Amino acid sequence: MIRVLLAGILFVSSFAAGAEAQNSGLRRLTDRDDLLGWEAVGRLDIANGGFCTGTLIAPDLVLTAAHCALDRRTGRPFAPGEVMFRAGLRDGKSVADRQVSQIVAHPDFVANAPVSAERVRVDVALMRLEQPVSIAEADPFVLFSGSLSDGEVSGASYGRGREEAISRQRSCRILDRRQGIIAFDCYVTFGSSGSAIMAKSGARWQILSVVSAGGNIDGKPVGFGMELPRIVAELKAMLRRDAPQPQATIRRLQVGTGKSGSGAKFIRSGGS
Repeated sequence: MIRVLLAGILFVSSFAAGAEAQNSGLRRLTDRDDLLGWEAVGRLDIANGGFCTGTLIAPDLVLTAAHCALDRRTGRPFAPGEVMFRAGLRDGKSVADRQVSQIVAHPDFVANAPVSAERVRVDVALMRLEQPVSIAEADPFVLFSGSLSDGEVSGASYGRGREEAISRQRSCRILDRRQGIIAFDCYVTFGSSGSAIMAKSGARWQILSVVSAGGNIDGKPVGFGMELPRIVAELKAMLRRDAPQPQATIRRLQVGTGKSGSGAKFIRSGGS
């Protein structure tokens, strides 16, 4: 079924290009009370004028789609300072604004490749923020663990025509799940790329997948994402490996320096 649905998406559009879906169940999170618990969802403003959606999974880590993180002209990640994460943005006000300082995307993802099952499967990126967002400002989401018995999921994103505040679709459903790809009927459009598809675990929503592609088939929304745990673990390892190394500072100690003329000075454990 996955390949059949993807073929339909490719025929209609590589991403949802139609008007806002009727009866999509989207609710705009404008008031501070509405936003409570969803502050970790933010808009990614890109220097080229585009935007996507990202979600904090740690105070300094944003999860999003790889096609939001790579410059299509070069195929390389955007440079430090070219992407801004705006946590909980609503009507010009955000909980926190942070520049992105480091980006890693899956090495098998090709920025200019057409939509395919293989591309969706690896359309994941992590962005490290220049400064962390405090948990008091935005509590990061964790990846979903456990079984999903009823297939009910939820989405929260920015999108074309609703880019000034998070729109949340409280309830949508998984249509198919196999071979590392998840199909769902959550409504997605331009700007929804990179947003998290959430599943409930107890009282807390957790991240099941990331929006990679979507469209409309027979007037009904269809979105596609991927399985996350393995690929996110790989990307975290890449972040650690490629992290900029701090510059070492060398301090020269000289014999007999200081006010006392008593000779050599020694560094003791716990102080000098």
